[in-house]
Amino acid sequence: MLNSFNFNIRAKIISGNIFIIICLGISLLMVSDRITSLQKEVDFVSSHDIEVHDLLNLLQKNMLDMETSMRGFVITGDEQYLEPYNSSNRSWLDNYNKLHQLVGDNTSQQKSLEQMKPTIQTWIKNAGEYNIKNKKDRNEQALSDYFKQNTGKQIMDQLRTQFDSFLLAEKRLTADRTIKLAESNSNLKAVLFTVLGLVSFFAILVALFLSNSIVSTIRKVIRTIKDIADSGGDLATRIQVGSKDEIGELAEATNSLLTNLEKQSWIQKNITDVSTMYQGINDVTVLAQSFVAKLAPLLKAAYGVVYLRRNIEGQIRYVKIAGYAVAGQDTSAASFQLGEGLVGQCAVDKRIFLMDNLPDNHIKVTSGLGDSIPRSLLVAPIVVDGKTEAVVEFASLHAFNAQHLSLVDILQEKFGTAIVNVLGRMEVERLLAESQMLTEELQTQSEELQAQSEELQMQQEQLRITNEFLEEQNHFAEQKATELKKAKDELEDFSHKLQTSSQYKSDFLANMSHELRTPLNSIMILSQMLSENGSEMQMTEVVDYSRVMYAAGNDLLTLIDDILDLSKVEAGKIEIMTDEVNVTEIPQLMKVMFVPVAEKKQLNFEVHMDPDIPNVIVTDGQRLQQILKNLLSNAFKFTEQGSVTMKIALAEPTRVKELLKRDANDTVLAFSITDTGIGIPIDKQQIIFEAFQQVDGTTNRQYGGTGLGLSICREFTRLLGGSIVVKSEVNKGSTFTLYIPSMLDMEPINHHAGMLEDEIAAAEEDTAYAEEAASTIEQKPVIESPISAPPMSPDAELFSGKRILLVDDDARNVYALVTALEMKGVIVEVADHGKHALEFLYGESSYDLVLMDIMMPVMGGYEAMKAIRHNNKFDDLPIIALTAKAMKSEKEKCLEAGASDYITKPLNMDQLFSLMRVWLTKQVKH
Repeated sequence: MLNSFNFNIRAKIISGNIFIIICLGISLLMVSDRITSLQKEVDFVSSHDIEVHDLLNLLQKNMLDMETSMRGFVITGDEQYLEPYNSSNRSWLDNYNKLHQLVGDNTSQQKSLEQMKPTIQTWIKNAGEYNIKNKKDRNEQALSDYFKQNTGKQIMDQLRTQFDSFLLAEKRLTADRTIKLAESNSNLKAVLFTVLGLVSFFAILVALFLSNSIVSTIRKVIRTIKDIADSGGDLATRIQVGSKDEIGELAEATNSLLTNLEKQSWIQKNITDVSTMYQGINDVTVLAQSFVAKLAPLLKAAYGVVYLRRNIEGQIRYVKIAGYAVAGQDTSAASFQLGEGLVGQCAVDKRIFLMDNLPDNHIKVTSGLGDSIPRSLLVAPIVVDGKTEAVVEFASLHAFNAQHLSLVDILQEKFGTAIVNVLGRMEVERLLAESQMLTEELQTQSEELQAQSEELQMQQEQLRITNEFLEEQNHFAEQKATELKKAKDELEDFSHKLQTSSQYKSDFLANMSHELRTPLNSIMILSQMLSENGSEMQMTEVVDYSRVMYAAGNDLLTLIDDILDLSKVEAGKIEIMTDEVNVTEIPQLMKVMFVPVAEKKQLNFEVHMDPDIPNVIVTDGQRLQQILKNLLSNAFKFTEQGSVTMKIALAEPTRVKELLKRDANDTVLAFSITDTGIGIPIDKQQIIFEAFQQVDGTTNRQYGGTGLGLSICREFTRLLGGSIVVKSEVNKGSTFTLYIPSMLDMEPINHHAGMLEDEIAAAEEDTAYAEEAASTIEQKPVIESPISAPPMSPDAELFSGKRILLVDDDARNVYALVTALEMKGVIVEVADHGKHALEFLYGESSYDLVLMDIMMPVMGGYEAMKAIRHNNKFDDLPIIALTAKAMKSEKEKCLEAGASDYITKPLNMDQLFSLMRVWLTKQVKH
């Protein structure tokens, strides 16, 4: 029959081999498909289940953070403890939804998870938000009742039970999937056997077909394949063929396939075994020890070490935490830095190091019979998200082969993920332990409070019996005791208020010292110069000095008046002088006072008056004007651009009832002053009316002042039976509304209908003089040299040509100091604040000495001196601090900030010149 097809032996062999190769290709595709499917199942177990566990741990951590944060806030009252609560409250639902989506293939787990959500929401509503709200409302009784009932603990216990049940179910699912993987592996073997059987079958057919020429070779192949099938799928068996023809090549290809399948099966089986080992481990040391103990025999390693990434005193080190076959006298290093040795370099490079032919003295493996010397070394990084979490090192008596390296390479990420997860679980357990400890402490404190409460109740009962007896004996004594108790409560309340305001008073005293000493300083400097050099000065200089001194004296008088007004109000010595006040004249008076101010600051100033307001009201006109002037002064002071608007209208009846508790038909005027200035934060809108308190009371305030103006306004308004309301937004402006009723029920004491005309004239005169004085202050003085110069004195030689940098924001002090210094021949440059001074110093100019004021806007003196000393270039530059703060330890603070010397305002010019001589002389010698 063979001859009928005209096939020769070569053609037959080629045809048979092609047929067999096709069969083997189909078989390989089937086996490869099964291996790919098995790999997907392994990946699902190693990624899906771990991700489910991670999300569940995150959800548990969210609840633990919220519980711990809530308890911390309840205990301390510090809102910083609420940051973990708010963060977890925002993220728990996302974690929940991700977990719910991840277990979408399991209806039972979804239902179990859905039962947790109302429990979590119940806890947040009835425990978290409830306790936070009560703490913020200072409802201590509600908090005490809540912790006595243990409602939150019951909910958390229920939630922990649900978490444990869900985790147990997930572990069972993981175990089931592992069993299915084993079954799939068995099925793969069955498929392989089937494929091999089919190949054998077709090979037999081909052998029969080619039996005349290759019968002996075919019998060998068939016998070998049968041996493999009879051995139960032992992939270690190989086909032994002595022929060199195509059948021999087929046998070798089959052997290669069996080798690859054996390697793949070995790798997949060990990956599954190692991945299963991670389950239930909650300690990273145990995890590392289990890993090295499991992997070392698989790699045929005689020695193994695991180094874990640790942060020790801010330095990253890899510390040995587990070992395999480590001798009693371990010579391996305990830790490595990044880049130190092969371990440190492996952590940096994130690649595997393989070394063969190790020297004899590298390391010895000890057994009961003696010591052995390893020949191969394998160092591998454990990398997670681009960061080396650990480094493993193995030593073997034999060379590591390719499948060992493949196994280590695949296990790197899986082991790293396991390390991260275990560390996360350890952190959760630590936080849980801390939470439980805090809970126990809180419970103990609650029990102590309960015992104290019971003791207090017993004391109150005894006191009640005693009081009843005393009431029967002497009712007058009981009344005195009640009054004493009331006085005690009032004293305690006053003590509390005094304690809370102590810091504000300290800041106020420091700022008041600065505000009082600043004008006094310019007065004393200029007066000293007049007394010493008055005969040599020209009349224009004397007039200029006098104007500056007059303006400074007016500022000083205004400050003193504010303090006296406040003290009179607090002492109850202010008398209200009611009179008929012509409301229509108020706009003109305010314009006369503040139009020059608006023009100088380039602001729009408008006054609007509704037509339906009464022309005359009965009130204290002087106090009303003082309130309006203070409010307008504040508006202009805190407004750099835009406008200031004043509106006079009748108050709305609802506001009259709400604020003044008066009849809605009473005549009440509303004076609204609106600016486009810096605005006031919401938390500062009430304290600005308190005595000694300001929005910014620090030494580097952007705006000056003592903070008394609004306090005086509030007290005067109260005496006039009115109210002040503020509405403001930061960086957009403020509106102060003054409600003043007409005091028709009070007998007018003085009647001066034309009083406002006189005050307008006086205001015009004061404004003109103030503008003239201000312009004098702002202009830099020009000192004319005398016609005949006397011989140069030692001071002149020392001071002449010296460059001095004066840092001060007060124009009066600058005028006085510049004039005095330039008379000594000093070249003076002026900086408005510390930042401006740094710009001068870092420029091209060089200076021999710096005079530094302390309280300035933008950057104060302390900060400026520290910045100067931070630059080594200015180590030898003398700095003399000029401060108006008369507080204790002020000199030490200035010297610590970098000052060379210190002098207080008001300045004694002789003393200042003496200090300058000392430091300029040192500068010359240096």
